[in-house]
Amino acid sequence: MEKYDVAVLGGGPGGYVAAIRCAQYGLKTVLIEADELGGTCLNRGCIPTKALLHCAELYESALESMEHGVFTGGISFNYAALARRKDTIVAKLRAGIASLEKAHGVTVIKGFGVLQDPHTINVNGNLVNAEKIILATGSAPARPPIPGIDGENIITSDEVLAMTECPDSFVIIGGGVIGMEFATLFAALGKKVTVIEMMPSILPGVDRDIVRMLSQILQKKGVELVTSARVTSLQGGKTIKVNYEQSGQVKSATGACCVISVGRKPMTAGIGLEALGVRMARSFVEVDDRLRTNIPNIYAIGDITGKMQLAHVATAQGLVAAANCAGKDEKIDYSIVPACIYTSPEIAFVGMTEEKAKEAGKAVQCGTFNVAGNGKAMIMGAKSGIVKLVTDEATGEILGAQLFAPRATDMIAELCVAMKCEGTIEELAATIHPHPTVSEVIMEAAHDVEGLCCHSMPKVKNIWEKREVQ
Repeated sequence: MEKYDVAVLGGGPGGYVAAIRCAQYGLKTVLIEADELGGTCLNRGCIPTKALLHCAELYESALESMEHGVFTGGISFNYAALARRKDTIVAKLRAGIASLEKAHGVTVIKGFGVLQDPHTINVNGNLVNAEKIILATGSAPARPPIPGIDGENIITSDEVLAMTECPDSFVIIGGGVIGMEFATLFAALGKKVTVIEMMPSILPGVDRDIVRMLSQILQKKGVELVTSARVTSLQGGKTIKVNYEQSGQVKSATGACCVISVGRKPMTAGIGLEALGVRMARSFVEVDDRLRTNIPNIYAIGDITGKMQLAHVATAQGLVAAANCAGKDEKIDYSIVPACIYTSPEIAFVGMTEEKAKEAGKAVQCGTFNVAGNGKAMIMGAKSGIVKLVTDEATGEILGAQLFAPRATDMIAELCVAMKCEGTIEELAATIHPHPTVSEVIMEAAHDVEGLCCHSMPKVKNIWEKREVQ
């Protein structure tokens, strides 16, 4: 039986990075994956979704090109070609991961691993021994117990991303991140979309102003948003019927395809956790801030920990777990974690919203800037959007930021760094931003905190006027 210092069970964005980092620390490492390297993020999640969204954005931009003085004719798309491009990107990235593991000396074993004891994993009948084990088995789309949910043409995100043809209409159950990204994708391709959400609004937890603006944009594209609605049953077939209750009334929506996007469940069943006595919280593995389970040599990272089901959080957890496997003492910090939603425009946020900051007892000041006032955004054809910064009134500490703008998912990193370095709103405002770029909206919003934004109409007397009054 081959013996290793560390065995990583699961090759997603947490697991494969953890394996590489363990090897970098000089640990003899094995990575065990039942499916494809890259996990959900690369194969059935982040990357394929964004590849399709990029294609849809190109198509939508081409349709709107006359507004920019660019005239084209006969614009169309071939969904099978879009799907092939997505698959090509995924395959290249997957091959890249395999090369990285090999180059770092990580042994990769393909197979389903089951914990046999605290140091042994049974991989399809072959035993692997390791001093320490990192569990990173990820999650899968949840299918709630709704009558008829297994009917024809009722699918999850996994099946959506495997499609080679695009139906003419969709009913999406769930107005969270995954649901709204699919709504954005199919609406951009000109398909009829209905979203049914159980909560009072789509994207629960996102700033209300941003949700309102996004809802208006989607509705202009023909997306029907049904909120405060509970789905009661489904009828599959060539035409799907989704029955739901809203305000005490029984209603229904129809489409050629129904997408179930109501969250994800951890893949913790059947890998030997119960027999080993690994402590669980419902279906999630309990871990401390060092990613340790209650079994001293076993760590867990990623979606199975139930912390934040985000690829970049899994990666960060993987790095901490690897460091601790190498004898270091590192803790995970969830205080500054960006979230990104690839709608059009994109949404990105970090830290507290104004509402949450006030609930926490903070005295806050906020600064906003309308994206329509940004030159680069105007060049790009962006007609709406907003940036909002939330700061501590007394110290100037940046408590949170919400962006609804082109390239918001790229720009949010600037605010994460500022918050990590305990930067103040004054320092952010004083930072020279390149022109013309969309990133200037962050600087403008920082200026607005003090009532000194030069590129928006005056809302209140600025601080200098206030001093004269005093």
